Amino acid sequence: MLSAKSLFQEILDDDESFALFCSIAASGESQGGWENARIAELVPETQRALAPKITRHGADEDKHGRIFNALLKKRGLSPVPVPPETDYTMLLERSGIGLAHGRLRRDEPLTVQDIVTYLAHSRVTEQRASEQMELLRRHFADDPELGRAVRMISSDEDNHLAYCHEELLRFAYAGHGRAIQRTLRECALAEIRVYRDVSLAVMAHMGRILNWPRPKAAVLSAGIRAVYAYERVAGWRRMVSLRMPERSNALGGPAAPEPEAAAG
Repeated sequence: MLSAKSLFQEILDDDESFALFCSIAASGESQGGWENARIAELVPETQRALAPKITRHGADEDKHGRIFNALLKKRGLSPVPVPPETDYTMLLERSGIGLAHGRLRRDEPLTVQDIVTYLAHSRVTEQRASEQMELLRRHFADDPELGRAVRMISSDEDNHLAYCHEELLRFAYAGHGRAIQRTLRECALAEIRVYRDVSLAVMAHMGRILNWPRPKAAVLSAGIRAVYAYERVAGWRRMVSLRMPERSNALGGPAAPEPEAAAG
């Protein structure tokens, strides 16, 4: 029977597919770490209180990248090149979502609207990250190789999502509500399209590595397209709602160190 757990297990059990999986994940997390670090440096003076939280966000992303690379090292594997069509973060940037890297490379303070754009982009992408890590935690929380790393990253992603909700609500109360909703909707509709394309590309690469038969590949492709169809009609709305999170001030402290089992 084809299930999410059996699919992930198949990918994780093969060294080549595992190397690609971890390399894609590590690359995306590292890019996110750099972006947040630059945003923290360029925060406008009126929002300097946000800088430590943005720095913490970036530190968490960097930590996740190290964890995925450490998982490779534990198996005696090395990172592999990330196919451009699987690079979620860069494809979002090319779609005009979030703050462009060219803008972040300039030593020019960001505006309040830039910060709102950053938070809206993060709220959408962290929703996806939180859901993906919850899926992995549901199936692999007790796995001796992956369990501790999965639990830590999942908890961090939940914190990131809580932080985005809290800060966007603060900006909404300050009069940015319409801009926030407009930006959230634009980001969500672009993200679900990019996520579909990246998912199809990743599954195509995994299928070639694992020699999936055509019927299996076709079923997976159809499933990805069905998810997109649902998200295009209604599912995107879960990415644009805002509510006060249970985890208040979720990024108010230092980043937790990666687990020894993943870092060793």
